[in-house]
Amino acid sequence: MIKLNRTYLVITIALFLVEIMIAVFLHDQYIRPYVGDFLVVILIYCFIRSFLNISVMTAAVFTLLFAYVIEVLQYFKLVELLGLENVTWARVVLGSSFEWIDIVAYTLGILVVLVIERNFSYRNNKTIRST
Repeated sequence: MIKLNRTYLVITIALFLVEIMIAVFLHDQYIRPYVGDFLVVILIYCFIRSFLNISVMTAAVFTLLFAYVIEVLQYFKLVELLGLENVTWARVVLGSSFEWIDIVAYTLGILVVLVIERNFSYRNNKTIRST
């Protein structure tokens, strides 16, 4: 079940670097909150697929549920309940405010993952059959 997939690991690292650049350099009202949320589920998905040999759907569903749980915990002010509201990393990782649009961004991110995975799977199967 545990197996290193270098392709997913490289994508994970690249997305992580993009997320860091967004967090450090962009302080706008669109890219940072929405594109960042869209990309973070793709990053988490790729991280999971980097180390676990599980199906696309299993990884996608787990990732989406994880993102939803984190968002719901933001609704219940988890960071404040834990007394971590002054801890920067806790606010960044766990978030500090619930927004429905974040749920949409997470869902769209996973839908893009599923479309990409389906296209790569189709191409790989087509290549295998033609050889």
